[in-house]
Amino acid sequence: MGAERLWAIVGATGTGKTSLSLDLAEELIRRGRAAEIVNADAMQLYRGMDIGTAKIPLAERRGIPHHLFDEFDVTEDVAVAVYQERARATIRGILDRGADAILVGGSGLYVSSVVFDFRFPPRDPALRARLEADLDELGAAALIERIRDLDPGAADRLDPRNSRRVVRALEVLLQGADTHGAALPEAPVLWHPATELVGVHLDRAELVERLDERVRGMWRDGLLAEVEGLRARGLESGPTAPRAIGYAQALAQLGGRMDEEEAVAETQALTRRYARRQVSWFKRYPGLRWVDAGTPSIRLLESLTS
Repeated sequence: MGAERLWAIVGATGTGKTSLSLDLAEELIRRGRAAEIVNADAMQLYRGMDIGTAKIPLAERRGIPHHLFDEFDVTEDVAVAVYQERARATIRGILDRGADAILVGGSGLYVSSVVFDFRFPPRDPALRARLEADLDELGAAALIERIRDLDPGAADRLDPRNSRRVVRALEVLLQGADTHGAALPEAPVLWHPATELVGVHLDRAELVERLDERVRGMWRDGLLAEVEGLRARGLESGPTAPRAIGYAQALAQLGGRMDEEEAVAETQALTRRYARRQVSWFKRYPGLRWVDAGTPSIRLLESLTS
């Protein structure tokens, strides 16, 4: 099959990316090619966030090496640039060992930062500190209006509830750089030439049904207890983890701001919306090969090598 490959298995949440990555790794191994899996789900990077992220348990990893799961505490902020550096170093190590690397996940910006020549705008800690002080004094809406004067399109894309991203966008613009706006470059170039991009597709109606049931299952499987334990480890003080879909709603239920029915319904709605955004994001990948959910890995490999 030639040089060591980087595979990227992407698509909406709930489409079966994890299962395909495991099947693909086993099929590669059967053909004499070692394979290891690298996580590209932003929330599966956090220790203890298991039920709400559908993280694959150790016992179900089929003996295949997995990387970048449970790397950070829920109190930490994992910038995409930090993830990019760590993921690429991990993948280089895998390829240097003569194995294929399988990057799997649905966090579009995280995937893009690895598979494409994706470069991040500059940072200025002093400027950022001043902007964070402005945020505390004036609020996110005021900062977004400053962004609008510099880049109306970026302002329209920002959610005022995501104050971290608002501050970062203004920091970048005030340094005279363009915001990446959580978007792909105009003409993305692959970071590793031997890269196969595979998107997993599932009919929308079937996906919605699957996602709604997955959310109900999260509550049945003990998400509230998981979040209660994470609260004791500082979850609510983290800049990113407590905003994760499902975790924010579980925190609201534990805090008496929602009942269980409301928490489940909001999580379902946000999960469906997130899945739509994921599909839109990955549709822009040049050279992406879409496969139906449940496609056997042997068929996928045969289509690439025929």
